Amino acid sequence: MTRHRSHSAAFKRQVAEEFIAGETLHALSKRHDISRQLIRIWVGKFEAGALDDDVQAADLIQEYEAKIAAFERMVGRQALELELLKGALRHLPRPRSATTSVVTGPAASLSAKDAS
Repeated sequence: MTRHRSHSAAFKRQVAEEFIAGETLHALSKRHDISRQLIRIWVGKFEAGALDDDVQAADLIQEYEAKIAAFERMVGRQALELELLKGALRHLPRPRSATTSVVTGPAASLSAKDAS
């Protein structure tokens, strides 16, 4: 199984700049131990401006905003579920003679064997 490495934007820019400056794909590939196709991809992104710090920061912000929105939806659903369950508990019939406690719950009833 091949290993996946993550390279920083600065490293990608450096490799792309070296290629544009005249370094060969083969030499860059051997020196940095990366594929020539990956270098071509980085050069294309560099030329398109996709390796700029501002572009990457904007992408990161957009990704974080999407995650925040997903978390807010999840919290909203959970709040609705809690309200639904609280309402259901309020409407449950309770015996008038039974004592209940938030900690222990309703008192246990004695069986016919224990009563005698």
